[in-house]
Amino acid sequence: MKYVTVSRRQWISTAAAVCCAAAMPRATRAAALQVPTVDSLTVKVVTDSSYDTPRPQTNKWVRVERVPFVSRADYRRALHNEWGLSLGLESRIGTDRRTMMLDFGYTPAALMNNMEIVGVRPEQLQALIVSHGHFDHYGGLVALLQKYRDKLPADLKLYVGGEENFCIRKSQTAQPGHFSDFGALDRRELAALKVAVVPCEQPRVIEGHAFSTGIIQRRSFERVLPNTFVDFSMKDGLGCNMPAENAKAEGKLAPDNHLHEHGTVFNVKDRGLVVITSCGHAGVVNTVKQAMEVSGIDKLHAVMGGIHLFPAPDDYILKTIEELKAMSPDVVVPLHCSGPGFVNAMRNIFADRLVTSTTGTIISFGAA
Repeated sequence: MKYVTVSRRQWISTAAAVCCAAAMPRATRAAALQVPTVDSLTVKVVTDSSYDTPRPQTNKWVRVERVPFVSRADYRRALHNEWGLSLGLESRIGTDRRTMMLDFGYTPAALMNNMEIVGVRPEQLQALIVSHGHFDHYGGLVALLQKYRDKLPADLKLYVGGEENFCIRKSQTAQPGHFSDFGALDRRELAALKVAVVPCEQPRVIEGHAFSTGIIQRRSFERVLPNTFVDFSMKDGLGCNMPAENAKAEGKLAPDNHLHEHGTVFNVKDRGLVVITSCGHAGVVNTVKQAMEVSGIDKLHAVMGGIHLFPAPDDYILKTIEELKAMSPDVVVPLHCSGPGFVNAMRNIFADRLVTSTTGTIISFGAA
């Protein structure tokens, strides 16, 4: 993925969109929600950027396992690391269990190879979640569905942040004014595979065990760091149906403001909220605050996921950690796009809360 410097005019356009979102009525921003409480949650890191040796990490709050990097069935098959993220989610309330997937990495080959090694069985999946419309988070989705659709629930649901998930996205090249494709989540393919798309612009409970933050309000110092550009038009059924936004952008590409990105959250019994940021373009602090407002729960047990600080300057990273410390999480588990700057700063400032993770890590929260 390429990250670019945007013009002053483009940033003004983005800021205007964000200000409009902040002005939305409170009921739209964070509807009251009766959130479920799970007894336990296990997160399996199916795809991330690197692999560490199978060494457990002791922590009084969580149990950390790391699967061997090779398949037990065939030593010639190893875990694949790539730019992207995919997580298997297994939760329990009493004897009631849910198995879901959050994001699907960059390539089908890595996703399906790693699912077998990490222990995420397609036939056990009950629901799917896409955090936002970047290809490195949904790249393996359609191929997974094509291969295993007959083993999945007939009424399978895919929870997405909103219409903007389906927009065509572009990355700016080294040549000014020129862009390369960065894909689009194709609703036509999902419809053909009989997948019910559930928008999460507003907070909602997911499968009786988790909840979506809905649109994440921008209420901290954080800003969307420059990344992709968005085409708000639809062409032959591909793209997003957002004529007002397209008119505002005068039919041109616009900087991605990530209002469609939502967080996935679990409330773990006697622990508190586990906030999964996936990529965190809206800001990890904003995402946690949104989860707290939506649920009415202030106890933060864990922050896990991409925090998108790899392009951030040092002072921005330090400010983020300062804000995180003020919210007193028991553990912080940076993944994907968090960046070495953030991990190293955490080791220096907040080491007792840091849990490192790579492809093949399994983290369990709450009762066994």
